Amino acid sequence: MKKHILLFGIAIILFTSCKDKSGTTENQTTTEATSAKPKAPKADGTPRILFIGNSHTEFFVSSPILFEEICKANNQPMNIDQLVTMGVSIEKIYDDHVSEAEANFAKTDKDGNYYDYVILQESTPVALAELDKYKANVKMIVDKIHKNSPDVAIYIYEAMSPIPFTDSDYKEYYDEIRKNAVEVVKTTKNVGLLRVGDAVNDAYNGKNDYKYLVANKDNLRYGENTLHLLNDGGYMQGALLFATIFDKKPIMPKELTLSTGTGDNDEMKKQEVSKAISNAKALEEIAFSNR
Repeated sequence: MKKHILLFGIAIILFTSCKDKSGTTENQTTTEATSAKPKAPKADGTPRILFIGNSHTEFFVSSPILFEEICKANNQPMNIDQLVTMGVSIEKIYDDHVSEAEANFAKTDKDGNYYDYVILQESTPVALAELDKYKANVKMIVDKIHKNSPDVAIYIYEAMSPIPFTDSDYKEYYDEIRKNAVEVVKTTKNVGLLRVGDAVNDAYNGKNDYKYLVANKDNLRYGENTLHLLNDGGYMQGALLFATIFDKKPIMPKELTLSTGTGDNDEMKKQEVSKAISNAKALEEIAFSNR
């Protein structure tokens, strides 16, 4: 597992935020964009999903690994591919995996779509403060994916507020990053929103009686330069992804591949959910409500 400190990290970016978010038309448009669901193509055989992202896709816990394990527990076959590079934006992830990416984007299935689902996770600085670049990066990679998967269902990963919940600016960053994700959704074909940021925000605010503080420590996220999902956050994210794609509550496995800790020598391994997750039921309910 990649536990070294991200040298580039996330410096909190100064940006000018539109303060008026109360307009009826804007709120209605935002609600429609977050609730819209892309339609997946009819798969001939086992569907295939591609994760494109950085350390929020895989660090202490792995979204692809957890999703695969949850799919198996629900008798939902799924082929998993991923293009992941720590701490960079989508165009850098593509550059880092260009040979593998182009080879995958050239493969074909009998049903006409090699990929049935794609999860696109942009870097937090871009998702927060560079909307034009955010849109351009998504368009670039989607155009490449559409070469062999024209009807793929795409989900934009809604990033989290990059600062602690206790910070006075937490909500302002949360609102801005959510607004930008919605704008990207509105400009992309057959796309929906994977509402990770909303689910994390609900958990922080105690929805379904979830308590994020354990021994006075944040049980959802941990980090210095970058706050990464811990076991509770990763568990919720896995349940959210399944519920979002299939529009139903997953049967969660009794064991999942989770983090043993946050130190350099800690790794991911199969663990009992009842021991590794503080309030599994609450996290599952929060996930399902944000599908």
